[in-house]
Amino acid sequence: MNGNKKPVPSKPDPEEEKKRREQAQRQMRFGIGYLITAMIVLWLFQEFILTPLLVQPALDLPYSEFRQKLAAGQVLSASIGENDIMGEFKTDGPNAATRRYDTIIIQGGDPKLVEDLQRAGIEYSFRRPPSPAGALLLSWILPLGLLGVFWYFAYRRMGAGGGMTGIFGVGKSKATEVKAEEVGVTYKDVGGADEAIAELQEIIQFLKNPEQFARLGGRIPKGVLLVGPPGTGKTLLAKATAGEAGVSFFEMSGSEFVEMFVGVGAARVRDLFENARKAAPAIVFIDEIDAIGQSRASALRIGGNDEREQTLNQLLAEIDGFQTGVRAPVIIMAATNRPEVLDPALMRAGRFDRQVAVGNPDLIGRRQILQIHSKGIKLDRSFDTERAARMTPGFSGADLANVINEAALLAARRNAEAVTMPDFEAAIERVVAGLEKRTRVMNERERTAVAYHEAGHALITELTPHADPVSKISIVPRSRGALGYTMQMPVEDRYLLTADELHDRIAVMLGGRAAEKIVFDEISTGASDDIGRATELARRMVTEFGMSEKLGAVRYAGQQLQYLGGAIEDNGSLSPKTRELIDGEVQRIITGQYERAQALLGEHRQALETLTKELL
Repeated sequence: MNGNKKPVPSKPDPEEEKKRREQAQRQMRFGIGYLITAMIVLWLFQEFILTPLLVQPALDLPYSEFRQKLAAGQVLSASIGENDIMGEFKTDGPNAATRRYDTIIIQGGDPKLVEDLQRAGIEYSFRRPPSPAGALLLSWILPLGLLGVFWYFAYRRMGAGGGMTGIFGVGKSKATEVKAEEVGVTYKDVGGADEAIAELQEIIQFLKNPEQFARLGGRIPKGVLLVGPPGTGKTLLAKATAGEAGVSFFEMSGSEFVEMFVGVGAARVRDLFENARKAAPAIVFIDEIDAIGQSRASALRIGGNDEREQTLNQLLAEIDGFQTGVRAPVIIMAATNRPEVLDPALMRAGRFDRQVAVGNPDLIGRRQILQIHSKGIKLDRSFDTERAARMTPGFSGADLANVINEAALLAARRNAEAVTMPDFEAAIERVVAGLEKRTRVMNERERTAVAYHEAGHALITELTPHADPVSKISIVPRSRGALGYTMQMPVEDRYLLTADELHDRIAVMLGGRAAEKIVFDEISTGASDDIGRATELARRMVTEFGMSEKLGAVRYAGQQLQYLGGAIEDNGSLSPKTRELIDGEVQRIITGQYERAQALLGEHRQALETLTKELL
């Protein structure tokens, strides 16, 4: 027997229920906020717009003064109401004028008023009380009607989503969407990042063929964090990953999430991920994520930012809430040069699983980057890319692009047919030291002192076994404050340095001061930058590298900023005795290398004089 079965109601989708509840809450908050705003606007409208329009400004006259002006014949007209008299009167003096007046009178309080007005021949009239309906229409119904029209359109806009922020579009994501066919960047356009590209190949394979990974039950990482110094091509690498995979690319800076309005950041996070889901497969890239992803523990110590924390919480919820599914894969990529300040919740497994280091390029990487950026530049046949790469140790990809562009500009200024190696060398000097100041006038003594100073640097470089060789010496002043400079060119990239090698570097830094002391038997301010760099290196040897026999292999420095240089000072745990020992060891290293430089220059005084004469 087949009976008619009642249809079983489908179970509501939890996500849809959650969205409906959130929308209802937004509408309620909007309604309350709108009502308060409407009352304030209405009061301001009546106080500052309606009242001045309906009531013309008039001089308030005491009734006794009104009677005096009436007796003196100054009153020109009178309009008598229930409790007041309004009209015009003439002012006294040579600059007589007509002014409006308003005076208060008790009803029936002056029975002789009309008789006196008739006797003086003044035009007068009686006013009826104003209609309550007209006043109500102008002061309440009309403004409320206008606010009601605004409410209607705002409420309809809210029904489409976005809450109060959606009315003016401030809750919409500011992400730049680049379609798959418009990305236009692949790994061929990225140089010096072979290791990072190798790590990202798995992401590309997943975006191209997600079934291959789902077949064995594997879970692809949801997020990839690119870390490295500024200018190393993290954004370019993320865009090239999207171009290599042939998917859409959403790019947004972390600072664009947070605004002055509370809740805007969280709304923009929701909108960004909603757009990414619609465009899947896609890559969402958040540049400078440390703007919203800083540790909440540090915010508690220094005073938190509620809006930034709300944005971070919403970002964490969105990362957890969406699935990198087979049908619609979405990968989150982010970049930062401050990984040490990111919130641990952001870095845990299941969110940003992978960290890909994108550092400054090595010799091979610099050569690749120079070849990429010089494609549109006409190079001379004698241009040596290998030598150019050796001349730029420690340069990032952005620095190399800037140098090759400066070289092209310098060649164009002298109307050359192509860029030569001297142009490239001049561009390096311009980027590192600034523009030449050939018009700066120095007296002969200062010029001689600068020459001895730079000769001292160069000679100590040659006399110490571990120093990098000198490539150029100049005593031409530069715009960044240097009166001269000695450029060194490393033979190879170095990643480990011994104590002896660091001692040699400090001796080279102090060679200029030592030369001044030997030749002139006095010192000048020209070595201030050298002393600062030498002191910083000596302090790192003692507090960071454990290269002090007296203090041993103990770290005393604060938290080191991995990619931005410097450290977060945290000396509160050090005792005064320990600080005194650190200062003593730093002074011992500096003094020892300064005396060493003086001794070497004293032994080779003739070479110092010869080199100085060549510079002059």
